[in-house]
Amino acid sequence: MNLYRYFLDKIRREIVPALVAATALPEGIALDAVTVEPPRDPSHGDISTNAALVLAKGASMPPRKLADLLLPSFAALHEVAAAEIAGPGFINLRLKDSFWHARLADILRAGSAYGDSNAGAGKKVNIEFVSANPTGPMHVGHGRGAVVGDALASLLEKVGFAVTREYYVNDAGGQVDVLARSVHLRYREALGETVDAIPDGLYPGEYLIPVGNAIAVRDNGKWRGEEAGWLAQFRATAISEMLDLIRADLALLGIVHETFVSERRDIVEQGKIEAALTVLDAAGLVYVGILEPPKGKLPEDWEPREQTLFRSTRFGDDVDRPLRKSDGTWTYFAADIAYHFDKLQRGFADMIDVWGADHGGYVKRVQAAVTALTGGQGRLDVKLCQLVSLSDHGVPVKMSKRAGTFVTLREVVEQVGKDVFRFVMLTRRNDQPLEFDFAKVVEQSKDNPVFYVQYAHARARSVLRLAAKDMPGVALDPASLARAPLDRLADSSELALIRLLAGWPRLVESAAETHEPHRIAFYLQELASNFHALWNKGKDTAGLRFMVADAPELTAARLALVQAVAVVVASGLTVFGVEPAEEMR
Repeated sequence: MNLYRYFLDKIRREIVPALVAATALPEGIALDAVTVEPPRDPSHGDISTNAALVLAKGASMPPRKLADLLLPSFAALHEVAAAEIAGPGFINLRLKDSFWHARLADILRAGSAYGDSNAGAGKKVNIEFVSANPTGPMHVGHGRGAVVGDALASLLEKVGFAVTREYYVNDAGGQVDVLARSVHLRYREALGETVDAIPDGLYPGEYLIPVGNAIAVRDNGKWRGEEAGWLAQFRATAISEMLDLIRADLALLGIVHETFVSERRDIVEQGKIEAALTVLDAAGLVYVGILEPPKGKLPEDWEPREQTLFRSTRFGDDVDRPLRKSDGTWTYFAADIAYHFDKLQRGFADMIDVWGADHGGYVKRVQAAVTALTGGQGRLDVKLCQLVSLSDHGVPVKMSKRAGTFVTLREVVEQVGKDVFRFVMLTRRNDQPLEFDFAKVVEQSKDNPVFYVQYAHARARSVLRLAAKDMPGVALDPASLARAPLDRLADSSELALIRLLAGWPRLVESAAETHEPHRIAFYLQELASNFHALWNKGKDTAGLRFMVADAPELTAARLALVQAVAVVVASGLTVFGVEPAEEMR
């Protein structure tokens, strides 16, 4: 139950219609702008609504006067303990303790489904993430995008969207020809040729040695001839091997893509570029012209020339964008247009792309293309992932893919574990830099958010195991705990924790709506902090302990709260693809 949506529905279906019937408000007054949210200051109450403020104009009266008319209806709600007007016309409500106790029972009855909703109504969403060039194993930066995309997919699934996880294979550019030549060098090396140093411009990584060896074993000296005779074969083999390597790296993180789309096979060779540009041309959005020179100091190789251009400025971009290179071939942007056109043809009007920060300059132009192709009906949200600085005890760890000295994603995950890696990647907004220190992410302290949240779940499970042993008279199954006398939970810390737990469904929906999975991490850290604080309070005050030997009903109520904490923490960790810890080692 999203309690804020619950009260919003009451306003729209009960309170305002009642006033309309009493002629205080005109018929057909618009309610779309009415909101129900937590007040900025918790001391002002449990929920706050702007109903009087946004309806005042339509009602032709001052907001506070309208608030005076609305207030009795709010105060009469059986869930409300007190209602008051604040500021220019906000209405703040304090809810009865019984309302919060009922929410605790909801959590126990729903179990792992608590927080699920049908807000997405089965709508299709395509999330394309990772999409690293298939030229080698992934590094930590790729891992961040992988985790952000996968967690966002799980979050959207939790609220009822039909999500497709997709990987776009960039196998049509010059980098895959470089890869093929690099593998051919390793192939010649496997045949016994001496390779003193990897030539500049080729990939020097040792991960290509097994690929060259395998081809040598399979084909012997078949490919010693001119490049034209072996390039296509080596390109196909190398891409296939690198994709297997990438899939294996992603599997370490528990990530599986439902769909892989090849730029070469599925876009270029299928004529999707020409098809997409035909649509844009028919709309008058493709033309031949000369762009204005770049602002500031001109590049030495810049010269005014006619180009085939897309009118992206009509859709908010800074300049119109070239579609053809000087040699007549399509630009990367033209292929990007075709790829998103392909998504649209597959039924995805809602698209999310997770890119590295170095692609920030492409966001406006691709969004412009999607808007143009769909007549404004399609939506593309691009999540840019900033860099990850890798260190160990504060000492930077250098990464350089082309030099072959980078630290691979696999090395990091194998050292710290999948769960630690995934959680850490979500402790910052995707558009903020993130520091990943090997030493800090595995230390067991409250300063480590991974440990702190996992410890909250493990502590809750430990309390329940101890209760099963020491208090056999208390039924610990969720159904029985939901029937416990929850009104015995009256301490302010207990009620505050219940309020926080009851906010989980709203948090899930808002994080899904804004495409911000990091909100889950922030929430889990706050929840863990409150739970640990309550545990410490019981440690200092015997009457507040979770288990009171001579008070089985009070104990059952408190264990219901402990179980609810375990349920919600586990729910959040599951969205992140993290296994909730049963005990800390």
